[in-house]
Amino acid sequence: MDLPPNVIELDGGLALRRIGPATDAAAFHRLVDESLEHLRPWTYWVPDHPAVTDEFLATRDHRWEIGQNFSYAIEEDGAPVGACSLFHREEGPQDVREIGYWLHPAATGRGLATRAARALVEEAFRLPGVAHVEISHDPANRPSGAVPARLGFAEHDRRPAERLAPGETGEDLVWRLSRN
Repeated sequence: MDLPPNVIELDGGLALRRIGPATDAAAFHRLVDESLEHLRPWTYWVPDHPAVTDEFLATRDHRWEIGQNFSYAIEEDGAPVGACSLFHREEGPQDVREIGYWLHPAATGRGLATRAARALVEEAFRLPGVAHVEISHDPANRPSGAVPARLGFAEHDRRPAERLAPGETGEDLVWRLSRN
């Protein structure tokens, strides 16, 4: 099975590093703790942190090994400032992968999520059989939507979504980029 690299070095001191359940637990708990108010409007699992964070970390290795979810810490100068993932939804088409991301509030507004997503797009299209990459977000979450717009994704779909977090509108905006 083709897998992306464990570490993706980007310029300017930015790197994506495969999340390790044992090695990253303390850092991710701190990062999420410091980001709760920033994440709360858009992130359904915030009320259940730290249990959901523990479960997330515990499943990383297995999901990586089966090719379902490649989760990375976004690191700036060696310190984690967020997370991103390249994943396949079990109910989704086989030729589509999705990208998700979030940042600590102190790391926003500097293009880090865009750079991380760009790197994951490149990795997605290196995987066999991947024809499309998607990024989904609530339309009210404009900062999240700025990332696919900057990367040349096109609006692909709007679909109803259950409102799970307080800022959500009940709709998902799906952006798509297709392999050339």
